[in-house]
Amino acid sequence: MQEVFIWLAILTFFLVAEAVTVQLTTIWFAGGALVAALAAGMGAEEWLQIILFLAVSLILLILARPVLKKCLNKGMVRTNVNSLMGQSAVVIQKIDNLAQTGQVRINDIEWLARTSDDKEIIPEKTVVTITEVRGVKLIVKVKKED
Repeated sequence: MQEVFIWLAILTFFLVAEAVTVQLTTIWFAGGALVAALAAGMGAEEWLQIILFLAVSLILLILARPVLKKCLNKGMVRTNVNSLMGQSAVVIQKIDNLAQTGQVRINDIEWLARTSDDKEIIPEKTVVTITEVRGVKLIVKVKKED
């Protein structure tokens, strides 16, 4: 019966650790500890409790974590620079990586801009799509017409 309390202490530890971090890192081990505690309460051998703890923790980690992370991040609103990804901007200074020139305007803010290919030159007034942010520069490509 002492094993049940040990598993419950381990369960509590993982739940507290998850509550502190909120990163979906230890909750899976809490599930494994719960199953091991139930097995201990039913009189299972120690080796079986450990195997159940490891197996359930691993299964939860591999199968449930990606699904739960996807659900939790579903309603997350991108902010700051991340919100620029995929947005359209207008070139206000010719983009030429080799000449180290190029600016775009998006949301009334001017940004330095470059292309991912040094050979590509984009003229002024071209509509571009932001594909990446590198430091204070936006990496852009010419927007394809719909």
